[in-house]
Amino acid sequence: MTAILLPVAEAQQRLLALATRADVVELPLRDAAGRWSARDVAALRTQPASDLSAMDGYAIRFADMPGPWRVIGESAAGRPFPEAVDARQATRIFTGASLPSGTDTVLIQEEAGRDGAVLTLAGEGPAHRGRNVRRRGLDFSAGDRLISAGQRLTPARIAVAATGGHGTLPVRSTIRVAIAATGDELVPPGSGDFAALPESNGVMLAAMLAGLPIEVIDLGILPDDLERLRDVFAGVEADLLVTTGGASVGDHDLVQPALNAAGGSIDFWRIALRPGKPMMAGRLGRTVVLSLPGNPVSAFVTATLFVRPLIAHMAGAADPFPAPIPAILGEDLPPNGPRIDYLRAALIDGRVHAAAIQDSSMLLTLARSTCLVIRPPHAPAAQAGDSAEILILA
Repeated sequence: MTAILLPVAEAQQRLLALATRADVVELPLRDAAGRWSARDVAALRTQPASDLSAMDGYAIRFADMPGPWRVIGESAAGRPFPEAVDARQATRIFTGASLPSGTDTVLIQEEAGRDGAVLTLAGEGPAHRGRNVRRRGLDFSAGDRLISAGQRLTPARIAVAATGGHGTLPVRSTIRVAIAATGDELVPPGSGDFAALPESNGVMLAAMLAGLPIEVIDLGILPDDLERLRDVFAGVEADLLVTTGGASVGDHDLVQPALNAAGGSIDFWRIALRPGKPMMAGRLGRTVVLSLPGNPVSAFVTATLFVRPLIAHMAGAADPFPAPIPAILGEDLPPNGPRIDYLRAALIDGRVHAAAIQDSSMLLTLARSTCLVIRPPHAPAAQAGDSAEILILA
């Protein structure tokens, strides 16, 4: 009897249900950048806090047009004119400066004539009251929501939080991620043993997770030894354990029995996905466990679809999954089978070209790819010029 494979979307949702979000902490703005806001963030102040000049010129009353006026002072950013301005009076004003009390419009300097303290109109002048003025609250007012819970704290959102009066922001605490590779055939990269297989998944995963709010616990290469794997798994102190290799059911695939022996449980295993079908997910105490295939291409695809989104979810992301975008195929594609397929491809001159050979052992093909073409289960044959969805690779 053929085992039923779990659809990717269902597996993704079940994986998120296994996890709990990290605790909320307050971090300085610089340290919060790149994380996700743990709560809605409201403005503590109004921006701008007063009516400001949008141009260099003169602050006047529009009712006094077309002048003349008597210049009685100056207003600059950070140094406002402290007195009220009466009829037929004006102040020199600079961009970003507060409009003095009694004025409502800015006559730009290119349309102004000046003879000592006497200001005259030298052009058409402002067309309406409030011209060249940034009104109080133009950007936002105190109490307005600046950032929604779950939004990524981008540079622009960091800036608006600072302008809104915040020096810190609520984010989720750092997530501890333990990474282990399994397999007697593996040697550390750079070992000099060119006949053996260098372990690449650990460094690949660390690179894929760079920029996320994590602390990596490197468990190194673990042998195909049930007792050794059990002991290491039982001793892990992390929010997430990610293993590569040994997730299937062969004689040397020991991750599942070792996890069970350590007191863990399996939630799901085998995904309707290519490459990456043998991925497994479960829990070990409070630790979420994700066991990826040992094949580096399969590990990359499953990390893209599951590991990064899981960490983003635990870190507070409202929408943690990668978003497909439309693209135009550069060549024909054959019909797809029962599993969703992620084809390594490259965008060239506005069209996406899938690699001719998609064997999951070919890591160089992945290294040369800039995107993955998504082929839904049982998708019919596609022709060059057809639309397809892709995931852009960083």
